[in-house]
Amino acid sequence: MSPVAATFEAAAAFIEANTEISSPPACPEIRLWTATEVTPLWEATEEALLRVNLPPPYWAFCWAGGQALTRWVLDNSDLVAGKRVLDFAAGSGVSAIGAALRGAAKVEAAEIDPMACYAIEMNAKLNSVTVETLKDDVVGAPCRWDVVLAGDVCYEAPMTAHIWPWLVSLAAAGALVVMADPGRAYLPKTGLLKVAQYTVRTSLELEDRVQRDVVVFKIVG
Repeated sequence: MSPVAATFEAAAAFIEANTEISSPPACPEIRLWTATEVTPLWEATEEALLRVNLPPPYWAFCWAGGQALTRWVLDNSDLVAGKRVLDFAAGSGVSAIGAALRGAAKVEAAEIDPMACYAIEMNAKLNSVTVETLKDDVVGAPCRWDVVLAGDVCYEAPMTAHIWPWLVSLAAAGALVVMADPGRAYLPKTGLLKVAQYTVRTSLELEDRVQRDVVVFKIVG
Protein backbone atom coordinates (compact mmCIF):
# COMPACT_ATOMS: atom_id res chain seq x y z
CA MET A 1 0.00 0.00 0.00
CA SER A 2 1.32 3.45 -0.92
CA PRO A 3 1.92 6.06 1.82
CA VAL A 4 -0.94 8.17 0.44
CA ALA A 5 -3.36 5.25 0.53
CA ALA A 6 -2.22 4.27 4.02
CA THR A 7 -2.74 7.83 5.29
CA PHE A 8 -6.23 7.95 3.82
CA GLU A 9 -7.06 4.55 5.28
CA ALA A 10 -5.97 5.69 8.74
CA ALA A 11 -7.95 8.92 8.45
CA ALA A 12 -11.03 7.05 7.25
CA ALA A 13 -10.80 4.65 10.17
CA PHE A 14 -10.55 7.57 12.59
CA ILE A 15 -13.54 9.35 11.05
CA GLU A 16 -15.66 6.19 11.08
CA ALA A 17 -14.76 5.53 14.72
CA ASN A 18 -15.60 9.04 15.92
CA THR A 19 -18.61 10.04 13.83
CA GLU A 20 -21.85 8.53 12.60
CA ILE A 21 -23.84 8.82 9.38
CA SER A 22 -26.71 11.30 9.55
CA SER A 23 -28.53 13.85 7.41
CA PRO A 24 -28.53 17.61 8.07
CA PRO A 25 -32.01 18.89 9.03
CA ALA A 26 -32.21 21.36 6.13
CA CYS A 27 -30.99 18.92 3.46
CA PRO A 28 -32.15 15.39 4.25
CA GLU A 29 -31.23 14.30 0.73
CA ILE A 30 -27.58 14.26 1.79
CA ARG A 31 -25.77 11.95 4.22
CA LEU A 32 -22.61 12.90 6.09
CA TRP A 33 -20.17 11.46 8.58
CA THR A 34 -21.10 13.71 11.53
CA ALA A 35 -20.03 14.03 15.17
CA THR A 36 -22.55 14.55 17.95
CA GLU A 37 -20.21 16.35 20.37
CA VAL A 38 -17.37 18.80 19.77
CA THR A 39 -15.05 18.27 22.75
CA PRO A 40 -14.59 14.47 22.66
CA LEU A 41 -13.82 14.55 18.93
CA TRP A 42 -11.44 17.49 19.37
CA GLU A 43 -9.55 15.65 22.11
CA ALA A 44 -9.48 12.45 20.07
CA THR A 45 -8.11 14.37 17.07
CA GLU A 46 -5.28 15.87 19.10
CA GLU A 47 -4.44 12.49 20.58
CA ALA A 48 -4.49 10.74 17.21
CA LEU A 49 -2.28 13.35 15.56
CA LEU A 50 -0.05 13.81 18.62
CA ARG A 51 -0.61 17.55 18.47
CA VAL A 52 -2.26 20.10 20.73
CA ASN A 53 -3.95 23.43 20.03
CA LEU A 54 -5.40 22.14 16.79
CA PRO A 55 -8.33 24.03 15.27
CA PRO A 56 -11.77 22.65 16.14
CA PRO A 57 -12.95 19.80 13.88
CA TYR A 58 -15.29 21.98 11.81
CA TRP A 59 -15.46 19.27 9.17
CA ALA A 60 -17.45 16.96 11.47
CA PHE A 61 -20.47 19.24 11.75
CA CYS A 62 -22.91 20.65 9.23
CA TRP A 63 -23.17 24.29 10.26
CA ALA A 64 -26.28 26.38 9.73
CA GLY A 65 -24.67 28.45 6.99
CA GLY A 66 -23.61 25.38 5.06
CA GLN A 67 -27.04 23.82 5.44
CA ALA A 68 -28.82 26.91 4.13
CA LEU A 69 -26.42 27.30 1.22
CA THR A 70 -26.84 23.65 0.29
CA ARG A 71 -30.61 23.93 0.51
CA TRP A 72 -30.43 26.87 -1.88
CA VAL A 73 -28.27 24.85 -4.28
CA LEU A 74 -30.61 21.87 -4.15
CA ASP A 75 -33.62 24.11 -4.80
CA ASN A 76 -31.97 26.03 -7.67
CA SER A 77 -30.39 23.25 -9.69
CA ASP A 78 -30.49 25.31 -12.91
CA LEU A 79 -27.80 27.60 -11.46
CA VAL A 80 -25.26 24.78 -11.00
CA ALA A 81 -26.22 22.12 -13.59
CA GLY A 82 -23.47 21.79 -16.18
CA LYS A 83 -21.31 24.37 -14.38
CA ARG A 84 -17.84 24.36 -12.81
CA VAL A 85 -18.43 24.80 -9.09
CA LEU A 86 -16.14 25.60 -6.17
CA ASP A 87 -17.20 24.98 -2.57
CA PHE A 88 -14.84 27.33 -0.71
CA ALA A 89 -13.84 26.62 2.91
CA ALA A 90 -15.93 23.53 2.38
CA GLY A 91 -15.87 21.92 5.83
CA SER A 92 -17.81 18.69 5.43
CA GLY A 93 -18.23 19.35 1.70
CA VAL A 94 -22.01 19.45 1.98
CA SER A 95 -22.50 22.25 -0.57
CA ALA A 96 -20.12 20.58 -3.01
CA ILE A 97 -22.14 17.40 -2.69
CA GLY A 98 -25.35 19.34 -3.25
CA ALA A 99 -23.95 20.83 -6.46
CA ALA A 100 -22.78 17.43 -7.69
CA LEU A 101 -26.21 15.93 -6.98
CA ARG A 102 -27.76 18.69 -9.07
CA GLY A 103 -25.64 17.97 -12.13
CA ALA A 104 -22.62 20.27 -11.92
CA ALA A 105 -20.07 19.42 -14.60
CA LYS A 106 -17.12 19.63 -12.20
CA VAL A 107 -17.09 20.21 -8.44
CA GLU A 108 -14.09 21.21 -6.38
CA ALA A 109 -14.00 21.64 -2.61
CA ALA A 110 -11.27 23.83 -1.11
CA GLU A 111 -10.11 23.15 2.45
CA ILE A 112 -6.79 23.82 4.22
CA ASP A 113 -7.50 21.24 6.96
CA PRO A 114 -6.18 17.86 5.76
CA MET A 115 -8.67 15.94 7.90
CA ALA A 116 -11.51 17.91 6.35
CA CYS A 117 -10.29 16.87 2.91
CA TYR A 118 -10.45 13.21 3.92
CA ALA A 119 -13.96 13.76 5.33
CA ILE A 120 -15.08 15.44 2.10
CA GLU A 121 -13.85 12.48 0.06
CA MET A 122 -15.68 10.07 2.37
CA ASN A 123 -18.86 12.16 2.30
CA ALA A 124 -18.77 12.37 -1.49
CA LYS A 125 -18.45 8.60 -1.72
CA LEU A 126 -21.31 8.22 0.76
CA ASN A 127 -23.53 10.19 -1.65
CA SER A 128 -22.18 8.54 -4.82
CA VAL A 129 -20.85 11.77 -6.32
CA THR A 130 -17.44 12.99 -7.45
CA VAL A 131 -15.83 15.94 -5.66
CA GLU A 132 -12.20 16.94 -6.16
CA THR A 133 -10.52 18.28 -3.01
CA LEU A 134 -8.16 21.25 -3.16
CA LYS A 135 -5.85 21.00 -0.17
CA ASP A 136 -4.10 24.36 -0.44
CA ASP A 137 -5.24 27.93 0.18
CA VAL A 138 -6.88 28.92 -3.11
CA VAL A 139 -7.40 32.56 -2.13
CA GLY A 140 -5.85 34.68 -4.87
CA ALA A 141 -6.20 32.04 -7.58
CA PRO A 142 -7.58 33.31 -10.90
CA CYS A 143 -11.21 32.53 -11.59
CA ARG A 144 -11.77 29.19 -13.29
CA TRP A 145 -15.26 28.52 -11.89
CA ASP A 146 -18.76 29.43 -12.99
CA VAL A 147 -20.18 29.22 -9.45
CA VAL A 148 -18.44 29.76 -6.11
CA LEU A 149 -20.18 28.74 -2.87
CA ALA A 150 -19.10 30.00 0.55
CA GLY A 151 -21.03 29.04 3.67
CA ASP A 152 -20.51 30.90 6.96
CA VAL A 153 -17.01 32.21 6.20
CA CYS A 154 -17.13 35.62 7.92
CA TYR A 155 -16.82 34.44 11.51
CA GLU A 156 -13.47 36.15 12.21
CA ALA A 157 -12.06 39.52 11.17
CA PRO A 158 -8.75 38.12 9.78
CA MET A 159 -10.63 35.48 7.77
CA THR A 160 -12.96 38.06 6.25
CA ALA A 161 -10.10 40.42 5.42
CA HIS A 162 -8.22 37.57 3.74
CA ILE A 163 -11.02 36.21 1.58
CA TRP A 164 -13.39 39.09 0.83
CA PRO A 165 -11.36 40.96 -1.86
CA TRP A 166 -10.78 37.67 -3.66
CA LEU A 167 -14.45 36.67 -3.60
CA VAL A 168 -15.37 40.10 -4.97
CA SER A 169 -12.77 39.69 -7.72
CA LEU A 170 -14.28 36.33 -8.70
CA ALA A 171 -17.69 37.95 -9.02
CA ALA A 172 -16.17 40.76 -11.08
CA ALA A 173 -14.62 38.10 -13.35
CA GLY A 174 -18.08 36.71 -14.09
CA ALA A 175 -18.58 33.94 -11.54
CA LEU A 176 -21.79 33.61 -9.57
CA VAL A 177 -20.46 33.94 -6.01
CA VAL A 178 -22.97 32.98 -3.33
CA MET A 179 -22.51 33.27 0.43
CA ALA A 180 -24.70 32.10 3.29
CA ASP A 181 -24.39 33.88 6.62
CA PRO A 182 -26.19 33.24 9.95
CA GLY A 183 -25.56 36.70 11.38
CA ARG A 184 -21.81 36.72 11.96
CA ALA A 185 -20.28 39.99 13.15
CA TYR A 186 -17.76 40.33 10.34
CA LEU A 187 -20.06 40.01 7.33
CA PRO A 188 -19.34 42.96 5.00
CA LYS A 189 -22.04 45.63 4.95
CA THR A 190 -21.90 46.32 1.22
CA GLY A 191 -21.56 44.35 -2.01
CA LEU A 192 -24.20 41.76 -1.10
CA LEU A 193 -27.58 41.08 -2.66
CA LYS A 194 -30.00 38.94 -0.66
CA VAL A 195 -31.43 36.06 -2.70
CA ALA A 196 -32.97 33.78 -0.03
CA GLN A 197 -33.42 33.21 3.69
CA TYR A 198 -33.84 30.00 5.67
CA THR A 199 -34.45 29.09 9.29
CA VAL A 200 -32.14 26.19 10.11
CA ARG A 201 -32.14 23.92 13.14
CA THR A 202 -28.80 23.80 14.87
CA SER A 203 -27.22 22.44 18.02
CA LEU A 204 -26.22 24.14 21.25
CA GLU A 205 -22.94 22.29 20.78
CA LEU A 206 -22.25 24.64 17.89
CA GLU A 207 -24.35 27.75 18.42
CA ASP A 208 -25.93 29.77 21.22
CA ARG A 209 -29.45 28.86 20.10
CA VAL A 210 -31.37 25.91 18.66
CA GLN A 211 -32.10 27.53 15.33
CA ARG A 212 -30.64 30.30 13.21
CA ASP A 213 -31.99 32.50 10.46
CA VAL A 214 -29.51 32.28 7.59
CA VAL A 215 -29.44 34.69 4.68
CA VAL A 216 -28.10 33.64 1.29
CA PHE A 217 -26.40 36.46 -0.60
CA LYS A 218 -25.02 36.97 -4.09
CA ILE A 219 -21.81 38.97 -4.12
CA VAL A 220 -22.02 41.91 -6.49
CA GLY A 221 -18.64 42.35 -8.12
